[in-house]
Amino acid sequence: MIEKAKAFATEAHKGQKRKSSNEDYIVHPIRVAYTLQQAECSKELICAGFLHDVVEDTPYELEDIEKEFGPAVTELVAAHTEDKTKSWHERKAHTIEVVRTGNLEVKSLIVADKWDNLQSIEEGQHKMGEAIWSYFNSSYDQQKWYYQSVANNMWVGIPEKEAPEFFHSYSKTVQRFFT
Repeated sequence: MIEKAKAFATEAHKGQKRKSSNEDYIVHPIRVAYTLQQAECSKELICAGFLHDVVEDTPYELEDIEKEFGPAVTELVAAHTEDKTKSWHERKAHTIEVVRTGNLEVKSLIVADKWDNLQSIEEGQHKMGEAIWSYFNSSYDQQKWYYQSVANNMWVGIPEKEAPEFFHSYSKTVQRFFT
């Protein structure tokens, strides 16, 4: 099932590139899934790592995910999927609320995604300086609010010792980048 999710995501994101680089988009979901796999997460969560942006960024819909991967993977992808008809701030506020109220699997999917995104932004800033922010629909201050809010809310309802190690890595990356 994991290889099937990787192949599905690879095909779905074919031809797409990351915002601030010429890197194939699929590299991001692969890194998210790898983070989840290294944390020994469930196969459903690893599959959701590969598929987390498919509904947002490709013609595929949740029904397609459910048909191919079942309800457990679909629920995880749905919890992560933003409603692109809403403003940037509304979408991000919703994600923060999902991180705050979600179960450990939902939190893990979102944190693995945000950690990889932030590492990519950090790498881009090292290469191009403040010009990195021109690739985003929001300012540095808005991004700071968002990533710090995810970091603050990911701990709600779970003891730190139960969280995967990458939660701590995400917190450290947020602190380092936004100081």
